[in-house]
Parts: sequence; C-alpha cells; structure tokens
Amino acid sequence: MRFFEYESRQIVKAAGIPVSAHGFARTPEEARRIAEEIAAPVVIKSQVLTGGRMKAGGVRFADTPEEAAREAEFVLGLEINGHMPRGVLVDSKVAVKQEFYAGVVWDGIRKQPVMLFSDMGGIDIEEVAETHPDRVGRGHFSNLTEVSDYEAKQVIASIGVTGSALTRATPILARLARLFVRHDMTLAEINPLALLEDGRFVAVDAHMDMENEARGRQQTLLKALGVGDEETRQAREATPFELAGEEVDAQDHRGVAGNVTEFDGNLGLVIGAGGGSLTLFDAVRAHGGKPANYCEIGGNPSVAKACGLAKLVLQKPGVEKIAVMMSIVSNTRVDIVARGVIKACLELGYDPAEKIAIFRIPGAWEDEGFKILKKYGVEYCDRSVSMHEAARRAVEKIQGVAA
Repeated sequence: MRFFEYESRQIVKAAGIPVSAHGFARTPEEARRIAEEIAAPVVIKSQVLTGGRMKAGGVRFADTPEEAAREAEFVLGLEINGHMPRGVLVDSKVAVKQEFYAGVVWDGIRKQPVMLFSDMGGIDIEEVAETHPDRVGRGHFSNLTEVSDYEAKQVIASIGVTGSALTRATPILARLARLFVRHDMTLAEINPLALLEDGRFVAVDAHMDMENEARGRQQTLLKALGVGDEETRQAREATPFELAGEEVDAQDHRGVAGNVTEFDGNLGLVIGAGGGSLTLFDAVRAHGGKPANYCEIGGNPSVAKACGLAKLVLQKPGVEKIAVMMSIVSNTRVDIVARGVIKACLELGYDPAEKIAIFRIPGAWEDEGFKILKKYGVEYCDRSVSMHEAARRAVEKIQGVAA
C-alpha cells in the first residue's frame, strides 16, 4: 500500500523527524492560506501516486500567496501518467546546503531490513548505488529488537560523514528504521534529506510503502491519516480485466485466484501462487515470451474458480495460448485445476490441445489430472521437468517452434 507524499510527511513528523514547513491543499484557496501561514516562497507539488511529477509540470514555485493559488489551480487540473492529483502539497522553499538520502527497505535475500544513507541525495538511490557505490552506506538490522542509534551512526559514518552532520543525521536514520518496523513498511525513504545552511537537517520529501497485509494491524495509523477501508492505493487504477479477476475470486470461497495484473503480451498465464508464480513469470520473460497477465491460483480452488480464471485469461484480447504452471503443490489438487482449464477451453469453443501450451502442475492427485489432460491431448509434464524448462516449452509453442 502506497502513501501520498503529504501522508508520508505526517508519518515522518510523528516519528520525531524534522520536516520543512508545509500543508496539504485540495483547492487553490487552501493553497493560498497555507502559503500565507508559511510567509515565504513555496513549492507546489502534485499529490499523485506516480513518478515524473517534475517533468510533467506537477512541481511549481511561487513567491507570494496569490502565485501559490494560481499555481495550485494549474497543478490540480494536471493529469500525470493517467493520475489526477488528490491535492497539492504546499511546501516551504528551504536554503539547502547539501542534499542527502536516508532510507530503509526490506532485503528479500537476507530476510532483514536494511538502512541506506547517501551524501548524494535528490536523485534515485538505485542510480547512485550503480554509479557511485562507495557513496551509499548500508546496514542490516533485526526487526525483532529496536534498532539503536549506534547502528544508524555506523551506516552514516561509513561514507565519511563526520562532526555535527553525523551527530544530527544519526537520530533521523534511527527513527526512520524504527517507524519502518513499527508500521510494517516495505519502503521508508527521505529523499532529499536536506542539510540547511544553519546546520539543521529537515525532510523535504518522503515516500512510504506499507505491506498490504498489515492494514488490520495498522488501523490506528490509517485512521489518523484518513485512509478509507476501500482504498487500495495501487500505482494505477485497476483495469476492467483486473477487476474481473477480483470477481472470479469473490464468487467462490474455496482457494484463491488473486493478484490478477494485466500486461499486453500474447501468452496467458494461470500460475501457482507465491514465489513459484513470480519465478514462472520471470522465466517466461527470460525465454523471450510476452506474458499477457500475471495471476496466482492455489489453495485448493474449486473447478469453477479454476475455470473462471482460465476463461478470463483466454478471453483477454491478444491471448493466443495459455500456460498452466505451478511448483510442486500439496494442497491444490492437480485434477481439479486440469478440469477447470479444460472446461474453460471447451465452453469457449477452443481445442484444449491447441489452446493450452503447457500444463506443469505436479502434486496431489497428479495421476488423475494427467489422465484428464492426456484424454484431451494437452501436453503436460511432471516434477522431473523444471519450471524454467516448462516456461521455455510454452514460449516455443506460442512462437510456432516445435517443442
């Protein structure tokens, strides 16, 4: 779940991290009043859940409250990457001596959060890490015990920051790490963290992403921010195809057919949930395939749910074939998924042998499932064929190459 910048600022401020003077406005008049309160030149920032605000004209500058109102009116009517703004952030312009980056992300390989700090703020940290790796300090920490200021200090000092800058930046990074854990974040970053001419540090931008599954645990935070229960906060609005995927899942309580995401390829995917589905999606792309969608099916779904998901994918414009693949499963019956996808093909008037490029689901009741697939001439494989090999065969099928 993503937060708007003005919400991220609230989270940061509540954690005891200093922020530049700012306010959130939904109308030009509100922007004017906030600029009057700041009583200094301001920056008007579009509040959208997408990047590219500056290039699109969504960041404007104003020297007076009247200019702030005019610029806010312009920004409020500006669409950026298909998004209309929730409002505008009216932020004070500060005298910046140097820009830093402070962030915390989850390291999926180490299974731990990691603090990041750089003296090259204001640009993407990925770019800094690639071009100037020595300018990025890193430090993993436990999410079971509270991170100490000392741990944060070590990260900052590793890139050569010393003196009062080190002393003042240390509690900011430590507090950012603590809020990351406390609020179940997957990303918490301040970019830039500005060192002012008077020696103070203030956050002049912030980005926060929270685990979707943490919504129940984080109701206090969400209510304080005014986030509604129905807000999904995705990077873009769900497409009709993706909404239809939610309907398929909602029609039957058994199993799951979720995380349906639309792409523009020609190979439809009905793939197993979790890490296996991500691996299979990446494997298709690695072999030159063009996925038409991402989705996850599992948890012992009914024939109806497997059929519904397969029909949805088969009917997506541009889909030529589908690949039905999972890792080894224990609680999802292979025969049920086989019945479902074949039923979908038949009800839509397709020959399963032609429309299903590959079926690779080893596990419970696989012998029964393989008998069904064999009856309809569908190519299938067991666990002796790797997921990457199954993906390769599916891609070759759709490219017209004999497997």
